[in-house]
Amino acid sequence: MKQFLYKVIAIGTLGFALSSTSMAQGVTKTVKTDAIKIESAYTRATAPGQQVAGGFMKIENKSNAADQLLSASSPAAGEVQLHEMAMDGNVMRMRQVKDIAVPAGGAVELKPGGYHLMFLNLKGPFTAGQTVPVKLKFAKAGELEVKMPVNAMGAQHNMH
Repeated sequence: MKQFLYKVIAIGTLGFALSSTSMAQGVTKTVKTDAIKIESAYTRATAPGQQVAGGFMKIENKSNAADQLLSASSPAAGEVQLHEMAMDGNVMRMRQVKDIAVPAGGAVELKPGGYHLMFLNLKGPFTAGQTVPVKLKFAKAGELEVKMPVNAMGAQHNMH
C-alpha cells in the first residue's frame, strides 16, 4: 500500500510540475532590462513542412538614448532575420533590414504588415502552446533572451 501511495504522490507532483511549467510559459511575454522591455512577444504555429515563420513583439526603450535591434537568433531556426513589410506602389513587399531603430523613451512594434522577425529553415514545426527561445542583440542594451509563445495558426494577437 505504501508503494502505491508513493507512486500516486510522485505522479501527482509530476503532473503539478508539468502544469506549472505550461502555465509559466504563457507568462513569459514580458522581458526587460534596465533600458529595454519586450512585451507581447509571440509567433504562430506552422504547417507541416513549412520552413518560415514570423515573430512579433513590442520593444520599449526606457532609456534616454536611442538603441537598435541588430540581430536575432534561435536554436529553433537555421537563421533569424530582421524584416520589414512596406508598400511599394500597390504591392506589399518584404525586405531584410540591417537593424530596427528603437527610439529613446519610445517603442517600436514588430507586427504583421510591418517590422518583424523572420525565422528561416525551421528545425521543426512550431506547435501551438510551446515556446520558441530567441536571443535579441541590441547595439547598446546587449543581448536579451525572450521565450516567444506559439499561438495557434491564424490566431490574432492584440498588441498593448
